[in-house]
Amino acid sequence: MVDLHGRYDQVVCLDCRRTYSRRLLAGVFEELNPGFLERAADGGLVEMAPDADATVEDQALISSFVVAICPACGGTLKPDFVYFGENVPKDRVERSYAMVDQAAALVVAGSSLTVMSGLRFVRHAAKESKPVVIINRGATRGDDKATIKLEAGVSQALDYLAAELPAL
Repeated sequence: MVDLHGRYDQVVCLDCRRTYSRRLLAGVFEELNPGFLERAADGGLVEMAPDADATVEDQALISSFVVAICPACGGTLKPDFVYFGENVPKDRVERSYAMVDQAAALVVAGSSLTVMSGLRFVRHAAKESKPVVIINRGATRGDDKATIKLEAGVSQALDYLAAELPAL
């Protein structure tokens, strides 16, 4: 399995590429910025997005925030997922192609394949005549390449398949 667009529960250093637990980093932020969340909730926080991006209008609150640095190298930390407009890291793409090449089939779970970063592996598998299974609620850009399309939620479908398929 490849978390193609990264993982929400990890943070990566953009300089040395070390990864850290987001939970650990949350503790570091709280130590560096005691009471920040409470102050933001009381007067400056306008909106919190699912990717943890936030809109804060209180400029004094923003300017007082102390940013954590990588404990290993002092570099810049960021959530370890690909934001819109960013590229999937090259090593992850290469590893993904290698996995598709070695696999008997490709399973895409819970993606609309709207962006090319995931669709390219579906096209690659289909070109290599490998079965493609897509599990998703709603249409995807890869449906025309799918050998099997399961119109279902990922958890439900994978639980069913795990229970029904013989152990490999």
